Amino acid sequence: MLGTVIDGIARNAERVVDSVSESLFEPVIRLGVTGLSRSGKTVFITSLVANLLDRGRMPQLSAAAEGRIVSAFLQPQPDDTVPRFDYETHLAAMTGAHPRWPQSTRSVSQLRLSFRVQPTGIIGGFRSPRVVHLDIVDYPGEWLLDLPLMGLSFEEWSRQALALAEKRHAQSKDFLDLLANVDASAPLDELAAQYLAKSFTDYLSASRTAGYSACAPGRFLMPGDLEGSPALTFCPLPEAASKRGSLYREFSRRFDAYKAKVVKPFFRDHFAKIDRQIVLVDALGAVHCGPPAVADLKLAMVDVLQAFKPGQNSWLSGILGKRRVEKILFAATKADYLHHSQHAQLSDLMEALLREARDRASFSGAETGSIALASLRTTIEETHNHEGAALDCVRGTLLDTGKDVAMYAGKLPDDPSEIINAATDGAQDWLDADYTVMKFAPAKITLKPGFGPPHIRLDNAVEFLLGDRLT
Repeated sequence: MLGTVIDGIARNAERVVDSVSESLFEPVIRLGVTGLSRSGKTVFITSLVANLLDRGRMPQLSAAAEGRIVSAFLQPQPDDTVPRFDYETHLAAMTGAHPRWPQSTRSVSQLRLSFRVQPTGIIGGFRSPRVVHLDIVDYPGEWLLDLPLMGLSFEEWSRQALALAEKRHAQSKDFLDLLANVDASAPLDELAAQYLAKSFTDYLSASRTAGYSACAPGRFLMPGDLEGSPALTFCPLPEAASKRGSLYREFSRRFDAYKAKVVKPFFRDHFAKIDRQIVLVDALGAVHCGPPAVADLKLAMVDVLQAFKPGQNSWLSGILGKRRVEKILFAATKADYLHHSQHAQLSDLMEALLREARDRASFSGAETGSIALASLRTTIEETHNHEGAALDCVRGTLLDTGKDVAMYAGKLPDDPSEIINAATDGAQDWLDADYTVMKFAPAKITLKPGFGPPHIRLDNAVEFLLGDRLT
């Protein structure tokens, strides 16, 4: 027993020494990477790491352009209980002889990339390179959207969730029809409870497929090892008598358990340790799905920003203490689905959405930015004549059929308020525009020595997020 105690003390002391040494001599940047509604998070991380290991396509990253990054290399991750991001397998899928999109991750994962950086300044030339660690923390964006649940009772959440389901009637009809025949004050029937939870989950999944971003509770879509557990076996219910043993009382208890045993641990164990954050957004996909999807994306971005601005008296403030995320970048992905002549419009739309979310969340603190990028470029650009007019198109291989096609996605307006106002006003369709988005497969590429996969503005994103720490 004494030996075990001494061994435990020694291990703890070792961790403290390592932590102090790391903070003083080998600084660590923890970069959170998350995405909303199929925005390409796994592809982003894979391309990011590949292009930081081989920096030939990173001219806008000043530390790379100026030769300050002497070398970059992967190391074992620091958290023994967090799965490693499977970088090598994902890169092989994207760049192999028969390229395919990698399997998306469905839980938290991590990867450590370390740099040897030549210090700058007057005495930089007299000092040897220092080591800077980048810990990439990958987590589903839906989990961030669970934060507002922490301030709600089951009754309040049910009221909001059912009102949202009514607005998405095309996706929620089966669930709402089922719920209409349920007596929530009746005794709990576990099989009926499971059927209700599955129907609610199917509605959330259909909402995500339809382009909606706000699909909470997040773990219903990405349950991991919680699948089938009581913590995920509930749904919103119309207000009813909360009698002992009733369906309403039990679902209320499970909702509280979800907050305590699923939401809180994520924010405590992972979110609270993040220094910089990138939020990937399929804004083009939302535009393609119509004004309701854009309106929903706006609300989701407000919820995301709320997570990075905890109130002084909130439980999240107690977890974070004085620690705060320093920079947050919202990135509109799939810029390669548009000709470069429209990239400015996509960037402006992303900035307008961020500005409105920032205003509505009364956000202040971390530096925020927006960008349009493509983590992996899948298309080439072409111009075609159509009825006497020149159309700027992109050409790629269709994911479903393998056919090589040219696509014109439609013209985004020069003024993004045209899109935002239509979404805010409750329009169901775009009046004067038609937006089309096809799904492309990864293009076959040959990587030259020293070059990562082709991308659009990935280097600009890294400069915003990390440039000041690689000096």
